[in-house]
Amino acid sequence: MSSSNRVISVRDLVKEYRIAHQGDRPSTLAEAVLARIRQPMGATNRESFRALDEVSFDVQEGEVLGVIGRNGAGKSTLLKVLSRITEPTAGEVRIRGKVASLLEVGTGFHPELTGRENIFLNGSILGMRRREIERQFDAIVDFAEVERFLDTPVKRYSSGMYVRLAFAVAAHLNPEILIIDEVLSVGDAAFQEKCLGKMQGVSREQGRTVLFVSHHEAAVRGLCNRCILLSGGRIAAEGSPSDVYRVYRGDASNVDFSEKGRTMRAQGAVFRNAYWTVDGVPTRELLPSHLATLVLEVDVNTDQSFSVEFLIRDSAGQPVAFVPCGLIYGYTHTLPTGMYRFEIDVDLPIMASGEYSLELISGIPGKVMLDQIEHALRFSVNAPLLGSEGWDFRQDRGQGCLTMNVRDVRSSAQTSARVRA
Repeated sequence: MSSSNRVISVRDLVKEYRIAHQGDRPSTLAEAVLARIRQPMGATNRESFRALDEVSFDVQEGEVLGVIGRNGAGKSTLLKVLSRITEPTAGEVRIRGKVASLLEVGTGFHPELTGRENIFLNGSILGMRRREIERQFDAIVDFAEVERFLDTPVKRYSSGMYVRLAFAVAAHLNPEILIIDEVLSVGDAAFQEKCLGKMQGVSREQGRTVLFVSHHEAAVRGLCNRCILLSGGRIAAEGSPSDVYRVYRGDASNVDFSEKGRTMRAQGAVFRNAYWTVDGVPTRELLPSHLATLVLEVDVNTDQSFSVEFLIRDSAGQPVAFVPCGLIYGYTHTLPTGMYRFEIDVDLPIMASGEYSLELISGIPGKVMLDQIEHALRFSVNAPLLGSEGWDFRQDRGQGCLTMNVRDVRSSAQTSARVRA
């Protein structure tokens, strides 16, 4: 990369946090007094956690860099360091040019000030003169669509209004570098597409640099010319979006269930593997309202017929869709001991783009639960942008948890050898 056009240079960046763990709480007054005497400052155990671990990369002027990775990979921490919201523990960050950041709802806005006042406040923070802000003022208001509430304190804005105004300010006040986190997912689909179009214009027409964090693969592929993948605070891959997403998906049919957190001692019908396939190809990227096949490998050793159910949760842990208990049965008769492969064809419900997890449960209906894994498989859903096919895949919380339609269930014996739980 040419050093003359480099606007961001990150070298061996480390951000470390100290995590405190409280010891066992006393259950009686005597235990509390004794614990205070022994440990006057309180008994806490502390450990170090590296949210970023020796991260290095460069960004050229006019480049649109996508930053992807699963929840907890270090994406937001990286953007906060680049935005100078938090200081790094070690390493070096060099930035040439003014930076405008949109990291989370409310960042940079004073809740007691009106929308009009916050526009001028943010412009001043970016080092702009009042005349420069006034020249862009009408464009900001038109883009945000908040003219009616312009003189209302922003603490009374909805989250969507907040984000619309914050993005409009950040994009129109001519920063050299625009940093956008997943906060755009708060807006509706039409506004998301509007923001993506604005970012394309800022980069391609004005030569501005954009750092974009998103779980929306279609948006990253359409907007970014380069991508980095963060995993465990480190850069796991860097290159074109196609190459990086190939690494991100990895081997979708190889999940190590030996390390999965079970809520109970598994017995009888134990899950050993789970993965999605579409047209026979393993994948961790799904489209809503499409047919997909969930493949389950189950270690069976029970003298009764059993059932399997599964539940999809969003990134906040809220249930989105499920297959109810009793809809999928191992068989009505006892299965011989061994490993079995179940292929379950389901119609995926309409879901918003984002990260999801699959919860698996096996049991003998009305009697006993045999196995349960809360986060057996993590995957993502990429809904097409509004306008690409005329779809608007916003999650309707009012619908509650949707029931998935099961088209077919196929099973086959894999091996007669037992695998211990």
